[in-house]
Amino acid sequence: MILYIAEKPSLARAIAAALPSPQKKEEGCIWLPNGDCVSWCIGHLLEQAEPHQYNPAYKSWSLDHLPIVPTEWQWQEKASTKKQLSILKKLIKKASVLVHAGDPDREGQLLVDEVLHYTKVSAQKLKSTQRLLISDLTPSAVKKALHTLRSNNEFAALSRSALGRARADWLFGLNLTRAYTIKGRQAGYQGVLSIGRVQTPLLGLVVARDKEREAFVAKDFYQVWANVQTPQGTCFQAKWRPSEACQPYMDTDNRVLSASLAHNVASRITDKPARVIEASYQQKKQAAPLPYSLSALQIDAAKAFGLSAQHVLDACQALYERHQIITYPRSDCRYLPTQQHKDATAVLAALRRAEGEGLSKELSKGALNADPTRKNKAWNDKQVTAHHAIIPTTQAHKVASLSKTEALVFGLIARQYLMQFYPDYTYLASYIQLDIEKGLFEAKGNTPVALGWKVLLPNKKPADDADNENQNELPKLNNNEALWCTKGMVQEKTTTPPAAFTDATLLAAMTGISRFVSNKDIKAILRDTDGLGTEATRASIIELLFKRGFLIRQGKQINASQTGRAFIDCLPEQLVTPDMTAQWESILNSISLGEASYQDFMIHLENNLNDLLIASRDMPSSALQNLPSPNKTPFSKRKSRGKKVSFTRSASNAKTTSTSHTKRRSKA
Repeated sequence: MILYIAEKPSLARAIAAALPSPQKKEEGCIWLPNGDCVSWCIGHLLEQAEPHQYNPAYKSWSLDHLPIVPTEWQWQEKASTKKQLSILKKLIKKASVLVHAGDPDREGQLLVDEVLHYTKVSAQKLKSTQRLLISDLTPSAVKKALHTLRSNNEFAALSRSALGRARADWLFGLNLTRAYTIKGRQAGYQGVLSIGRVQTPLLGLVVARDKEREAFVAKDFYQVWANVQTPQGTCFQAKWRPSEACQPYMDTDNRVLSASLAHNVASRITDKPARVIEASYQQKKQAAPLPYSLSALQIDAAKAFGLSAQHVLDACQALYERHQIITYPRSDCRYLPTQQHKDATAVLAALRRAEGEGLSKELSKGALNADPTRKNKAWNDKQVTAHHAIIPTTQAHKVASLSKTEALVFGLIARQYLMQFYPDYTYLASYIQLDIEKGLFEAKGNTPVALGWKVLLPNKKPADDADNENQNELPKLNNNEALWCTKGMVQEKTTTPPAAFTDATLLAAMTGISRFVSNKDIKAILRDTDGLGTEATRASIIELLFKRGFLIRQGKQINASQTGRAFIDCLPEQLVTPDMTAQWESILNSISLGEASYQDFMIHLENNLNDLLIASRDMPSSALQNLPSPNKTPFSKRKSRGKKVSFTRSASNAKTTSTSHTKRRSKA
């Protein structure tokens, strides 16, 4: 008997739909006519034991107990899903072959692995366990996946990576939350001061930005522009580039701060000849942006529609599970497997038929003009791991029942996919350098030649360049050509503070965390793909900070609350900057690739935890006296726990043990 174990019921139903009929549905499983069976988890069926289950004394919070570091990790059955776990236990025991069908990511890999190890599956059966990777719930895609099963052992490193992250979150969050909560109580604060390896530095980013904005002092600066005319009567503008002699009158960003200097230059160049030093014209191409990862989609949806990260994730889950019109959404990848290109014709055909509430009528028109034979850099097997970019499925025409938010999100996904089948955007990049009265002036311009994929953008503006000095079109000139400056103009500007975080920019900060890392050595080793948190957890972590009262919204702006700011001010720099957790994410990624050791990571983490706990003990209670009183009780006690099981922390067991989270996706 083959037993397919899916991560959730919706995935199990999709698998069963691609297998032979007639089928018999029983509680917790679906039987196939040949005796094989499809069953499922309901997210994590296990969760980590509470501290008091290691030692009853840990029920009370005391600095003397810290650090709490299990020598044997204990796990327990979740009360809410104990019945389904019981069904799985019996089926696993009966099965001769197991097929792991968790979601195609780090968390999905661990979720089923932990059940297999908890139920004490024999080493031989574990060795023969197969892995089913499904990122598209349509029947044709599931059938294709069923014919390309892989050995589950290939994903052992991915499972160890998830295991390391879960246990690190438990050790880090539990010990430091207890330490600072106890210190807070000593100072008269009665709330829980929650610390997480992702949530705390994320809050630190917002606090730092708020402080930077408050400390900002605006200053005036001046730009000089020359109105230039060609002998043929064509006019354009060129901007003054001050020489080194002007440095005493400029700031560190080379902005002129002297109004008299600027007006003097403008006066000197008015009604004076100009000479072309250099004139260059290059035709350039811009490829279509890659298909979406979850974070990239959340960022664009926040910019376009003001949707929060959680709203986008919820919409994506519905589009994937209920409507089955997009592929697996919790992806950190923006590339597609070359094999997927074979489905392009069918997907484009489905998009041509797509019409529904909130969907642009131009969507089907865009699909009609798309060239399914075009294959750009998005199709790259080397860039695809367990999952690929989020794209529409061959069921994409079934959009009539979408909610408004679902339609908006699907529209973005569909448009981004369509762009891959359009030519590059082509433009003429122009650059002119002038000498006017021994002063250097420059003009830049971008002239559209062919819109290509940009024809799909709603405003159809050819230039999305943030550099507002670019002009749409510049005249064709030759070196040493004589021109005339009709007038010099001074443009007075004022420096502006850095913008407050929004949903879009906070997500962008989390995905591109290396920009905020202060340690140069750590910054150097971080890749663009390393970020703060994961695709699956970023939305929930942001929401968690709002729920705990550490973040507040003011319109589209996200700011730290009084409590959040006061808390960050109490903590050591290591906890409030992203350096440490960014390095953790890099190491965890290396573990998933088999390039780093789980055991080494845990040893390093425990040593670092000890140092942080010493720092918390040495912190005077007066440092927490500025914390405002909490508005409500931060948490309530949980109910009694169920059965538990122990695993050792040895390196060998680290490969086969499992963990669980209180929620489906952990909130660091």
